[in-house]
Amino acid sequence: MEQFFPFILLAIALVVLIVLPARQRKAMQAKAQALQESLTVGSPILLTSGMYGTVTDLGEGTVDVEIAPGVVVTFVRAAVLEIRRPAVGDDVAGPAGGATPYSDGDGDPTDRSR
Repeated sequence: MEQFFPFILLAIALVVLIVLPARQRKAMQAKAQALQESLTVGSPILLTSGMYGTVTDLGEGTVDVEIAPGVVVTFVRAAVLEIRRPAVGDDVAGPAGGATPYSDGDGDPTDRSR
């Protein structure tokens, strides 16, 4: 049994260094794919560049994002980091009186007061 001990350690190292990270990578890819498929027009999003915007159109592998009023840019879908959700306690339709939790009241998350 002692003569096989180095081979057993090598097999364990193989599993730890190759198989486990591959499984994690596959899970991350599945999560990213689910995010891409859940994009809808009007969704507030955060891009990998750190910019906030709102989805205005969806293409086969692209997404058009309004980053400022009247400014629409096209990104690959992989550039979407997350879909932003309203903070807990924020009403989806916005507070009464048309006020929004954003600094200028237009509902654009790019200028959220901090």
